[in-house]
Amino acid sequence: MTTLFGYFRSSASYRVRIALNLKGVAYDTAPVHLLNQGGEQFLPAFTQLNPHSLVPVLADEGRHLTQSLAMLEYLEERYPMPSLLPGDAGQRAHIRELALAIACEIHPLNNLRVLRYLKHELGVEEEQKNAWIQHWIKLGFAALEQQLAGDTRRGHFCVGDAPTMADCCLVPQMFNARRFEVDMAPYPTLCAIEDACNALPAFQQAHPSQQPDAA
Repeated sequence: MTTLFGYFRSSASYRVRIALNLKGVAYDTAPVHLLNQGGEQFLPAFTQLNPHSLVPVLADEGRHLTQSLAMLEYLEERYPMPSLLPGDAGQRAHIRELALAIACEIHPLNNLRVLRYLKHELGVEEEQKNAWIQHWIKLGFAALEQQLAGDTRRGHFCVGDAPTMADCCLVPQMFNARRFEVDMAPYPTLCAIEDACNALPAFQQAHPSQQPDAA
């Protein structure tokens, strides 16, 4: 049985839930609360699964994968259809570059452990912390908006008319942006793609509010 160890509000967990749903893979959820007891991700039972103390972890057939993009690639290879990386080598590289722009350039700078360091170690005030988060999201979103708005490869989704790995990464980051009160008006293309994604059951079922640990 496939098990996803994650946190309902974690962007990385969210993107893997979307991919599992799109692939039609049945899985168990093992909640790891990032705030309880100082963070359950630091407890020995979890660090044995992932020494980095980060969610998610995907357990499948004795394997424990600890990076969300590696999980998406794994699911793509194990369950080729529907494809999250369709097209030729050039198009697949384009999908990956969009996904990585979000997962590597935007998301890490509003990750919980970064925000904790800003607040607890550097003494950054809440208002300054929120300004930090908004700055990096806006910077990344402005570039993505420009890139996607003029790209003929874009359809209803980031690339074409079916969701790909790029959409799996975009929607959770849009959720994060709204959590931190980023004005979304400057990003109409991203919002249109988000709307197309959220019309699909796979995205609806992956939403943080639908997870067993959301309460």
